[in-house]
Amino acid sequence: MNNKEIISDQEMRIDKYLQQYFSNSSEPISRTKIQTLINNHQILVNNTIVTNNYQLKIADHIQILVPLGEDQPPVIKPQTMELSILYEDEDLMVIDKPNNLVVHPAPGHYEDTLVNGLLALDRKWSTIGGSERPGIIHRIDRQTTGLLVVAKNDFAHQHLQEQIQQKTMHRQYLAIVHGIIAVEKAKITAPIGRDPNDRKKMSVTSKNSKNAITNIVVIQRFKDYTYIKCNLETGRTHQIRVHLKYINHPVLGDPLYGYTEDKNIPFGQYLHAYQLVLTQPHTGEQLTFTSQLPVEFRDKLAELA
Repeated sequence: MNNKEIISDQEMRIDKYLQQYFSNSSEPISRTKIQTLINNHQILVNNTIVTNNYQLKIADHIQILVPLGEDQPPVIKPQTMELSILYEDEDLMVIDKPNNLVVHPAPGHYEDTLVNGLLALDRKWSTIGGSERPGIIHRIDRQTTGLLVVAKNDFAHQHLQEQIQQKTMHRQYLAIVHGIIAVEKAKITAPIGRDPNDRKKMSVTSKNSKNAITNIVVIQRFKDYTYIKCNLETGRTHQIRVHLKYINHPVLGDPLYGYTEDKNIPFGQYLHAYQLVLTQPHTGEQLTFTSQLPVEFRDKLAELA
């Protein structure tokens, strides 16, 4: 039997971490099952028995001693693809991600991801995220376009992750949303957790949730839509999309949180990660990157004007 090993990239309870880790798989694993495996000593950390409330540290090695849906660990194959690399040094690479590209593999989806493309490059990547997430510091959704930073070594990975946790890495997004936002700017503070009625979705909820803060600024109003800038103070899954749905202004084209007609928009959601500000791990230099809107996004703005 082949054990599955996961290298922790967050600091949180092990049962919650593993539940989130497997939430995007074709067969999500319940927290109850994970707790049972831990209690039966079938999940170890650094080869040591732990309890369900064990607090993971960055780079902890989680060993799962029973097969979970797959007997063999997946082999992530390199795939040559055109990647828009905006910047690269010995520690990191900044990529301008196109629409309809998943960032990393997950159970049931091991091909055609950004990670497959990274593996085809003649580079070394950080190992903290494990074999399925080499170099991956953070992620943006499949249909979200724009800036993403990846790490080329473990030192850079930890440093960049600390910047996210300490809120010194700044990420700004542009979005077209349904309806007219009356105020010029707003702060949305609402906890986000797994939707109790649909495991594929997140929602604003007080149960098993984390605090989430999104700042929005209106750029331009149209007849039935608003063009806005979003700044993240936290980095929860689907945060911007969930918060905008929560205030009844879902992202145009969002197939998961938008209106019924949004599912039929070919481009998908009009959400773009346009600015990224970070600190170079070794030199301490502040680096600022911007990404041009995709042509489909620009065309939609022109159409609405």
